[in-house]
Amino acid sequence: MGLTAADQQPVLEVIGASKVYREDGNLVYAVREADLVLTRGSFTAIVGRSGCGKSTLLNMAGAVDLPTSGNVKIEGLSTGRLNDNELSRLRRKRIGFVFQFFNLLPTLTAAENVELPLLLDLERATAVSRAALRNRAMELLELVGLGGKAVRFPHQLSGGEMQRVAIARALAHEPSLIVADEPTGNLDSATAEVVLRLLRRIAIEMGHAVLMATHSKEAADFATRVHSMRDGRLIES
Repeated sequence: MGLTAADQQPVLEVIGASKVYREDGNLVYAVREADLVLTRGSFTAIVGRSGCGKSTLLNMAGAVDLPTSGNVKIEGLSTGRLNDNELSRLRRKRIGFVFQFFNLLPTLTAAENVELPLLLDLERATAVSRAALRNRAMELLELVGLGGKAVRFPHQLSGGEMQRVAIARALAHEPSLIVADEPTGNLDSATAEVVLRLLRRIAIEMGHAVLMATHSKEAADFATRVHSMRDGRLIES
C-alpha cells in the first residue's frame, strides 16, 4: 500500500534549532542550527562520535528538551509553545523511546513492561479493559518475535531480547515517531542486525518515522537516510 498525502506530512520538523549551554562562563553549542524533516515510513540515522551532539538533538526531537533558538515541531505542534503538562502528553501520545540500556523495569515481566505505558495513560486505561491492554502487549511481543517469552523477567532475557521488548514497549501507544538513541550500542553485531532490521521494518512496513542516533556507520546503513554530525552541526551524507 502506498503512502497517502497525509502520510507525507512531516511527523518531525527541526528548523534551525540550536542548543546552547553555559559552562565556566562560556557559551557551548551542543547543537548548531540543525534542520531535519521526518515523514511517516522514514528511517533516519544520525551518525557521529560521542559528544558531537547526537543525544542533545534526539532529546529536542523527542520533546525531552527544548531548543535555545529555532523550532522543533511534532505533527505540527511547536514544542517551545507547550507547557510541561502538554509536553508530557505529547511524549506519551506521539513519541516512543528506545534506549541503549533498554530501561526495562526488572520486577516486571516482558508483557508487563510493554503494557506499562498503556497503564500509565489514564485515559486509555479507564476506557479499555485490562484484558485488552494485555492483548495489545502480547500482539507487540509477537511482532518482535518474543511471544513465547511474555512471562519472563528482564534478567531471564538476552540483551537483544531485552531491546526487542523495549521496542515493543515504544510501540505500545501507537506513536508516530520512534526516537532510538544508540539502540545497538550494547549489543554484539549479529544481535544488533536483528534489532536494526526490526527498526527498519517498523518504519518502512508499518509507517512510523524512526530517528536513530548511532556511532556506527554499519548500523546507519540500515537507515533510508543518513546524516553525519560533527561539533553540533548536522550534515546530510
